[in-house]
Amino acid sequence: MDTRRMTQNGCFPIILRLTHFRKTTSIKTGHYVPEEYWDNHRCKVKRNFPDVDSVHLLNTLLLKKQLKAQEVINRLADNDQLDRLTAKDIADKIVNRKRLNSFYEFGLQKAEELIREKRIGTARNYSGIIGRLKVFTNNRDLKFNELNLEFLKRFERHHLSKPGNTINGIASYMRTIKAIYNKGIKEGMVDEVLYSFKYYTIKTKPTEKRAIKIENIKKILEMKTEIGSNFFHYRNYFILSYLMLGMSFIDMAFLKRDNIIDGRVKFQRRKTGKRYDIIITNQIKPIIQYYLENPNPSGFLLPIIYRDTIELQYKDAQWELRRYNVGLKEIAKKCGIEERLTSYVSRHSFATHAMFKKVPLEAISAMMGHNKLSTTQIYLKSLPNNILDSYQLELNSL
Repeated sequence: MDTRRMTQNGCFPIILRLTHFRKTTSIKTGHYVPEEYWDNHRCKVKRNFPDVDSVHLLNTLLLKKQLKAQEVINRLADNDQLDRLTAKDIADKIVNRKRLNSFYEFGLQKAEELIREKRIGTARNYSGIIGRLKVFTNNRDLKFNELNLEFLKRFERHHLSKPGNTINGIASYMRTIKAIYNKGIKEGMVDEVLYSFKYYTIKTKPTEKRAIKIENIKKILEMKTEIGSNFFHYRNYFILSYLMLGMSFIDMAFLKRDNIIDGRVKFQRRKTGKRYDIIITNQIKPIIQYYLENPNPSGFLLPIIYRDTIELQYKDAQWELRRYNVGLKEIAKKCGIEERLTSYVSRHSFATHAMFKKVPLEAISAMMGHNKLSTTQIYLKSLPNNILDSYQLELNSL
């Protein structure tokens, strides 16, 4: 009983008291009783309370609210979310468990949580798809139960009707919608029986072959550039990515000098949170050494990020990525490489060349920080024609 707040008729509210990390908040139950009819020791309404037909029914309702709150807390604990939430965050989830049915509101809530976890890229994906869905629905709110098979197909048709939009583009959007929906199921926002992705297939088209021959990797490595120039840095980014297990550009951008420890590069991948511990080989050492001897004032290893807040740091990385991809086109021309060079090529090339060296798929997957083998298989499913030709010639010579 919250004895601080008495109603006009002399009753006091019955609340749920929630304490988390020594911070306390309260959750209203919607029930009020006079102080003399509340049993503080047993936390229930006394039997002689005269204003309801059944005191037992009132106490049962209060117990149900407590059990529902505990169920939400247990689910958050099972999903390892409790430590990232405040007492108020948890109270909001308890209150909204049945009431919050807005896919938009829930998705933006998840995006805010991702920002607090410094997973800015995924947060942008979440808020981005919410923005596109709002355009599609003319800003009308979208409930979880409206996200059915028919809605998904209409959204797909709408996307593909626009010039320049692709199957792989809608596939990316659908994967994000699916991820948010799955979190909604886990947190009790929607019943699993309504899950539309049981029947909707996310379709994709094979992308262009991104891996290049090892000879072309060597051309880039041996390319002569003016030290400190843009091309000097772009070549270094490409080679570092390739030599450090196909490291993504965003992970390279956020490397700090503090991540260089005892001849190794130790860091946590931005996308998956997986921890890496990569040996600095003789090929990597001179590149790393250059940046250690010519430090970025921001504390980051490479001259990519300069600003302070995490949002601005991601913007720094995105702008440099655009410049880097433009620079790679020029590097391809300078090195006489016909294949298209992008920031992804180094990562795909590493995976493909590792497979040619007979590195087990499980090891390649671990090296690249993939959570699923199927993700690694996507990288490897489209082999360059010259490799297939060499296999055929070898077989034909038997």
